[in-house]
Amino acid sequence: MHTKKDGIPNPATAATPHSRRRTVLHRFLACFAILYGLLVAFKTTQNMSQRFFFNKKGPFEKPLMGRAAEKYFLEVPNEESCIQASRDYTAAPHRAGSDRDLQTAKDFLTFLQSELGIKAPSETPIFPAGSIHSRHATLMIPKAPVPYAWIDTYYPLMNTPLERNLQTLDAEGKVLWEADLEEHAEEEDPEAHKFSNSVPTFHGLSKGADVTGRLIYANYGLIEDYDALVEQGVNFTGAIVLTRYGGNFRGIKVQRAQELGAAGVLIYSDVRDDGTVTVQNGYKPYPHGPARNPKAVQRGSVQFLSMYPGDPTTPGTPAYENATRTEGLNKPQIPSLPISQENGEKLLKLAKDGWNGTVRLNNQVDERVMPIWNTMAIIPGYIKDEVVMLGNHRDAWVMGAADPTSGTASIHETIRGFGALMKKGWKPLRTILIASWDAEEYGLIGSTEWGEDFSEFVDKYVVAYLNLDGSASGSRFHVQASPSLAHLTYSAALDVPHPTEENKTLWDATQDSGKYFGAREDGNAVLDAEAIAVYEASINAQDELGVGVLGSGSDYTIFLQRIGVASMNHGFSSTLNDAVYHYHSVYDSELWEETYADPGFHRHVAVAKHLGLVALRLAGSVVLPLNTTHYAYELESYLDKVEALALAQSTEIEIDLSPLRNSVHSLQAASQALDYEKFVAERELKKIFKKWHKKGDRVRKLRRKARKTYCKMLKKVFGKECPSHHHHSEEPHQPPRHEEDVSQGPKIVSPGGEVARDLHHHSNHPVSGRREQWQERREIMQGLALYFGVELPTPPPSSGEHTCGKSVGRPHFPLPKILKAIKRIRAVNQKLVAFERGFISEDGLPSREWYKHLGVAPGRWLGYGATTLPALTESITLDKNSTLAKHEAERLQTLVDKLVETIRV
Repeated sequence: MHTKKDGIPNPATAATPHSRRRTVLHRFLACFAILYGLLVAFKTTQNMSQRFFFNKKGPFEKPLMGRAAEKYFLEVPNEESCIQASRDYTAAPHRAGSDRDLQTAKDFLTFLQSELGIKAPSETPIFPAGSIHSRHATLMIPKAPVPYAWIDTYYPLMNTPLERNLQTLDAEGKVLWEADLEEHAEEEDPEAHKFSNSVPTFHGLSKGADVTGRLIYANYGLIEDYDALVEQGVNFTGAIVLTRYGGNFRGIKVQRAQELGAAGVLIYSDVRDDGTVTVQNGYKPYPHGPARNPKAVQRGSVQFLSMYPGDPTTPGTPAYENATRTEGLNKPQIPSLPISQENGEKLLKLAKDGWNGTVRLNNQVDERVMPIWNTMAIIPGYIKDEVVMLGNHRDAWVMGAADPTSGTASIHETIRGFGALMKKGWKPLRTILIASWDAEEYGLIGSTEWGEDFSEFVDKYVVAYLNLDGSASGSRFHVQASPSLAHLTYSAALDVPHPTEENKTLWDATQDSGKYFGAREDGNAVLDAEAIAVYEASINAQDELGVGVLGSGSDYTIFLQRIGVASMNHGFSSTLNDAVYHYHSVYDSELWEETYADPGFHRHVAVAKHLGLVALRLAGSVVLPLNTTHYAYELESYLDKVEALALAQSTEIEIDLSPLRNSVHSLQAASQALDYEKFVAERELKKIFKKWHKKGDRVRKLRRKARKTYCKMLKKVFGKECPSHHHHSEEPHQPPRHEEDVSQGPKIVSPGGEVARDLHHHSNHPVSGRREQWQERREIMQGLALYFGVELPTPPPSSGEHTCGKSVGRPHFPLPKILKAIKRIRAVNQKLVAFERGFISEDGLPSREWYKHLGVAPGRWLGYGATTLPALTESITLDKNSTLAKHEAERLQTLVDKLVETIRV
């Protein structure tokens, strides 16, 4: 522009048409250049960022994992649903092997299909154990892309009652008195009354025989009770032994009597074991009050549980329909009967008065092979070769409101919680396998047969087993677990509210007691000192946290005691101040459960939440939450007890345990080193993912800035708005909901014979073993990335990409580093799982080789109760043999030394 000398501008002159066209052209070219540069920058960053932070359905949103999943889960279990489930399953008796038992198996299958989004196949997937259908259903779990459910049928030997008699006879054989063996439930409990004699009072696996003999009272039938009588010169040959329930497993009472030559055994319920809640202490009997109904009878198995559980005729092998069978060494060769308090007290008076008559015990049974049904389901995780198992048995002696239906109702709520999470797009890091076991009441049969059938699968894939028997029969919460699970179960209980009291946790309920402390006018409750001692002994086997030791008596046995899987059992049980629990009686009814055991079902729901939290943390943690160091220090406390026992019998036992103690110290040191490796391995993987994700954040910010500039220019120059950035979908990304037929999962053959499709990706395009392995590794990588809040590239890096580490249009993806870090994590988890496996000895325990765990087992003469370092302990306490004790100490030391090397980092 020209100016005058005084600085005043010259007046504008009109531009020629030629100059105007040239000016417009220059401006257009300038804008075009700017827009082209911005467009290139935008498209480049868009390509990079969209692939990493967006998929076809919109922006990446971290799926439900970790604490977010836990919080959502805890909102699901509720009392109304739990009560309805309990009422459904207790509507009629469902003894193992009965038609009603089969119906409950089908009902549970339908429930699993509904809650887990499994499309039911055209024919009910009930498979005979050992068939290709059954084998594939379990063995294909590590390959399954979608949930599915099925029923396995096993064929164990069991029995049902026929004719039964209990009589007292005079010297000439005339009947003086005949016991009424029926329960005769009162009308005030309508369901108990209706089904009073649907399942006659008898012992599962009892011997069918008609015997007569003099009466001997053996108190609890503990080994100490029998030994004391033998020392007094009592001859058991041909006698009928009367014992009271409590102190040990009922089968052990029969086993010891049989060894001493007895002809039969009677077991009764004694009110002395009911604590303060007795008629003598001012309470009315059920159904009019909380005290014991004098006609109630405890049914139950008399299997020799400490010898081996499961089908008597196929020890160590699964009970297929065509299985080769043995005689069955773990079932009695003498008859037995359970009897009521009323009948037991009459016989007890005769025995104590020195009566010289005889007793006739007639127990006729129908013993035969019959089918049982385990209902199973899986929720596939990202890491498919690490499986967390949950189990509860479904069969009951009659209606079983507490045992097992309280547990069934609780796991019902846990599963509903999992289903709700799945509807929100949740997928566990590890696969979850759910089992509804059958025939537990006859001797842990359903779980044992499945475990024996798939022992290699369990050993290779199952990282932990969480058991739930009855969840609510009283006021006190209890947990028994492998020491490696103690802190996990404890911390989970701290995160669940107390079921009935504000400002307390579920763990606080481990100190709860009942509300019945006596209703006598004088205010003094009558208690039996021996019963108190027996009760306290049953709850004292706990670690410093208050977590108990697992013995036997429920479905964790095969997993822990034979295969070496870290296990847990939990629930609410009764104290000496709770309403009397009519165990295995017709009075274990829904009315009793809702009136006395858990009014409102708040305890049921608390147990469901605890089970779910423990499962979610096992299935959802990068490093398995197994505390091997706590376990290693518990081993030393077990050894302290053994040393004390040896010192107490120093005149008979001479043994040096210092080499074993030194090995335990080495194990403690190795475990502490593993703890550090756990921390570093997870930190390293997190660091790699977060660093890469941070780079992606910078790319995303650049893209947004470029887009903003581009849109402004587009509107200014062309007057147009930018298209919607997320035009594909406004919904955040969530993993897909799987609704495929069960045939879309593992290769399951339908009952009709047609073979379903193999794994989904196999059906579409056959892949080589190498490609399949890469897909499995990528899925693991995807799950771990999501755990840390990172989404993998889409499409994913292929197995060939990790030679260059990056591709055009993408930030550098550190695949080799990630794979190396994941391998390190996997190695740590394998060592954690191997810790429990390390106590398994193929030679097993002396005289009961089925049990292979040298760290813990049911006591030889306890059955229910646990004995730690069992082979070593019992060589001192029972065998009193120094040579055997030294051998067992050396055998245990060898295992510990080997375990040190296994977990060494």
